[in-house]
Amino acid sequence: MSRHTLSVLVENKPGVLARVAALFSRRGFNIDSLAVGPTERPEISRMTIVVSVAGLPLEQVTKQLNKLINVIKIVELEPESTVERELIMVKVRADLETRSHVLETVNLFRAKVVDVAPDTVTIEATGNRGKLDALLKVLEQFGIKELVGSGMVAVGRGSRSISDRSLRSAG
Repeated sequence: MSRHTLSVLVENKPGVLARVAALFSRRGFNIDSLAVGPTERPEISRMTIVVSVAGLPLEQVTKQLNKLINVIKIVELEPESTVERELIMVKVRADLETRSHVLETVNLFRAKVVDVAPDTVTIEATGNRGKLDALLKVLEQFGIKELVGSGMVAVGRGSRSISDRSLRSAG
């Protein structure tokens, strides 16, 4: 299985997310990460979808996605030419004995403490999957009480944009 990141431009209308997710579900694919948000144009949203599949079935899904009326454009983002980031918030046990070690770890990974309680610290971290996995591995020794992630967002490197050509006439 290989991991693929799709950047999908869609009309910003109710029900589009459900139709896209249903298409993956019908094909038996589990979506590893899904993030949806606005673009530079309010009538268009961008979905960043990460899915692990064998190569050929993904092609079938992208062809079917292209047939959905609200889908404007689909681009598979190549890791070497993409900037990828994800946000996580993790609540870690941190009593008086371990708190200084937790705070050192936070600084080492350039993360932020966003909440402090008598027995826990909540940390916010942003980065690529490798950095976040490394942070979590170090934090495990303290005891992770809760973890939430935003899902990956990604954009191609350089001046080119996936919306450059196709969106000038859309809308």
